[in-house]
Amino acid sequence: MTTDSRSPLPQRAGLRRRLASLLYESLLVLGVLSVSFMLPHLALGMGAGIVLPGPILVIHVFVVLGAYFIWYWRRCGQTLAMQTWKLQLVTREGTAPTLVQLILRYCLSWPSLLFYGAGLVWALFDRDRQFLHDRLSGTRIIVAPPTTASSPPPAGT
Repeated sequence: MTTDSRSPLPQRAGLRRRLASLLYESLLVLGVLSVSFMLPHLALGMGAGIVLPGPILVIHVFVVLGAYFIWYWRRCGQTLAMQTWKLQLVTREGTAPTLVQLILRYCLSWPSLLFYGAGLVWALFDRDRQFLHDRLSGTRIIVAPPTTASSPPPAGT
């Protein structure tokens, strides 16, 4: 008797679920930006009378959001919104993405969103329903496998 030691391929996350997670993520990002962007710049402006030029502000937003997303993806493959929607970022092979893939995905997601969501619309025509930045960076979003930590406590406690 032979047993197949290979685990089944993880389930790809549906487009609606990924878009709902993206919408929720945008709300969380507002909180991240208010703490790490707005508060320091308000303090600089009001306290010291310093107003940074526009390009510096854009770079600051890019770096702050990059740190947020890449740190979460690197740590557990999920941002807070992805944890809520039980999604996980993996490579095409189902392994954890490399740091280079994460940076590439983050950088490619900007034009994917800023060009009127063209990278998201791409998923409607992609054979695997992947966003363009996922296709180009070699990543994909799957339904996160269940963990034992999320199981309910024993009865009677």
